[in-house]
Amino acid sequence: MSKSNRYFEIIQMLRHAKSPLRAAQIAETLEVSARTIYRDIASLQARQIPILGEAGVGYVMRAGYDLPPLNLDTDEADAVALGLAMIARTGDSALLQAARRAARKLRAIAPGTKQLVVSNWGTPPDPTTPLVRDAIKAERALQITYTDGTGQTSTRIIWPLAVIYYADNTMLAAWCTFRDALRHFRLDRMNSCRDHDTTFTGQGAALLEQWETHEKAAAVSAEKLF
Repeated sequence: MSKSNRYFEIIQMLRHAKSPLRAAQIAETLEVSARTIYRDIASLQARQIPILGEAGVGYVMRAGYDLPPLNLDTDEADAVALGLAMIARTGDSALLQAARRAARKLRAIAPGTKQLVVSNWGTPPDPTTPLVRDAIKAERALQITYTDGTGQTSTRIIWPLAVIYYADNTMLAAWCTFRDALRHFRLDRMNSCRDHDTTFTGQGAALLEQWETHEKAAAVSAEKLF
């Protein structure tokens, strides 16, 4: 999380807190050290943000402080809230933490979204997903040990391209260097997954376009939003 995002989160947490928050509590939520929170709050106070603190008690936000509004109409806010809630179904713990942070920001300008509730039934948590998403963004190869549907196990070097979240599992679309072709891999069938010391910089976009043209329809039916 960037420093600016941490600042925003700290402000939001203090604005909505029912009682003073200790640095350790904020640090646990934002997954940083208490020392980082001390520094962040000192920086915010230096910028005239009205945060008050007392040793052994915690921090509070002086009443009346607000942030500029986000321009969303009611239906847009509802759509974003439902989308964030459904991330719990993906089993991606890192995305879930990000969704919680985004939901706190959304509730600041659209409190009615708390009335929208989504069941979190879906894919079990998979610690591999954040690694896969990072590799896609960095165009970095992965080495996996994979067991296919017939029970055959193999070790492969793949170039990850897209993550597909189904209700009961998560699939990875990738270029398989072993098969020299596009393939799909279920994350729950990966016995191991780690970064490989090679990249495919500059080739990801073309391969993703190839996948979208020839393979995507067979793998998933998805609504296009962008």
